[in-house]
Amino acid sequence: MQETGIKNPSINLAELGINPSKVNWNLSSEELTAQTVSLGQGTLTDMGALAVNTGKFTGRSPKDKLTVKDAITENSVDWSDINIAISPEHFDKLYTDITAYLNGKEVWVRDAYACADPKHRLNIVVVNENPWANLFCQDLFLRPTPQEVQTQRLEWTIIQAPGFLADPAIHGTRQGNFTVVNFTKKMILIGGSAYTGEMKKGIFGVLNYVLPHEKGVLSMHCSANEGSDGDVALFFGLSGTGKTTLSADPHRKLIGDDEHGWDDGSVFNFEGGCYAKCIDLTEEKEPQIYAAIKAGALVENTHYIPGTNTVDFSNASITENTRVAYPIDHISNSKEPSIGGDPKNIFFLTCDAYGILPPISRLNKGQAMYNFISGYTAKVAGTEVGVTEPQATFSACFGRAFLPLHPTKYAELLGKKLEQHPDVKVWLINTGWSGGPYGVGNRMKLSYTRAMITAAMNGKLDNVEYIPHSVFGFNMPTSCPNVPSELLVPESTWNDKSEYNKKAIELATLFVKNFEKYAAQANEEIMAAAPKVTQNV
Repeated sequence: MQETGIKNPSINLAELGINPSKVNWNLSSEELTAQTVSLGQGTLTDMGALAVNTGKFTGRSPKDKLTVKDAITENSVDWSDINIAISPEHFDKLYTDITAYLNGKEVWVRDAYACADPKHRLNIVVVNENPWANLFCQDLFLRPTPQEVQTQRLEWTIIQAPGFLADPAIHGTRQGNFTVVNFTKKMILIGGSAYTGEMKKGIFGVLNYVLPHEKGVLSMHCSANEGSDGDVALFFGLSGTGKTTLSADPHRKLIGDDEHGWDDGSVFNFEGGCYAKCIDLTEEKEPQIYAAIKAGALVENTHYIPGTNTVDFSNASITENTRVAYPIDHISNSKEPSIGGDPKNIFFLTCDAYGILPPISRLNKGQAMYNFISGYTAKVAGTEVGVTEPQATFSACFGRAFLPLHPTKYAELLGKKLEQHPDVKVWLINTGWSGGPYGVGNRMKLSYTRAMITAAMNGKLDNVEYIPHSVFGFNMPTSCPNVPSELLVPESTWNDKSEYNKKAIELATLFVKNFEKYAAQANEEIMAAAPKVTQNV
């Protein structure tokens, strides 16, 4: 067996059941990029980044993400259409066959870790079938030094072999592709899909189990940044709410853009990089992300402008989910290490296309837990014969697909943190419509949203007057620096006040209906924060 690179002497691939022809240990991004191009698996863009196509799968396949149901997980995992069970016996057969598939092949192995806080460091070894998948892991996970590689102890193993297809009749999968997590054996097996995000989110799911369940640490699907005086802000929000845009502040240090933990005295990034959407990316709109696309970055599923090696970021013919992966130090104002103190402000971002929610409101602890579980936004549907309708979307804790535990577990941990830190302020920010729903009202100006967030972080909203929303109960400030006061109370922006009230109750009803599946395990404080829908609709 031929070997290159910096090997971790404690890792024995034969003990993992893998006997490859060649092992590439912990290669540099330059080496991995060159190998990918040499193998014909990718090309270099004129920005210096590596461009690849992930093949059949250009996104995660949630229905094919399985968790081994055994003595550890049987009574702790929230088994559902999100957390789908597979038997230990099926896992063992899958493991035997995927490792046999890699025998005699060239593989790329990387030592990495998750969690920037040393107290919670989770060591990872990744075995990849392709060099560019290993580059993704180099970009996205935290990177041990060459000295640390020599002594790093193996905890979790990821084996990723896109060329291996499962047989559902033998392996207990739904189809040929799969991501299977085994908490007892501390392994993630990925096959049949080359989409790199399965590795990133596989570890995120592991941390969403280990940290809250075993350590009492709140795991969060959010971005985080820090001001010059050390004040940390968290930004939660589903796609399209402005999370990336609003957390990317040149005047604040970026702790991380996607996955964090909140321990006593510490907010820490799980990752060592960013995995940003790049559809319609321009230097003007997202200068930090645009500048990060350089040597060492990995661009996925894009096209070039014909006759050039210039990426056409507007081309969605492969997928709308075009992505770029890069180390966090490609962002000029990133914080090293990626750790801050307890947060001072927490922002729940929603793009309410119904035009009902206030542009900014302050939440009490019960409301924070209720809205954390709800994870609401409203997307604008595609146009058909000139008609567009907003669609309410709810994703528990702003990341339901990645939660092994019941959503109330995370909400109760949030409530506990807010009790321990009563000075932490929680805000709901509506980046959506005002003065009516989509098609009638207007989208909230980004400059106003930024002004509201800045005012909240600078304490400018601490001593202003607040009034409660008649249906949702949120406290709405009646004034905010650099924002017209008439925008702050949404009812006043509608021409027909009775129509506003009717639509507010309709939206509240959607909240209540969505929450029904969580109500049995939610405590009284959470349930008391539900919007009031007793009025006639």
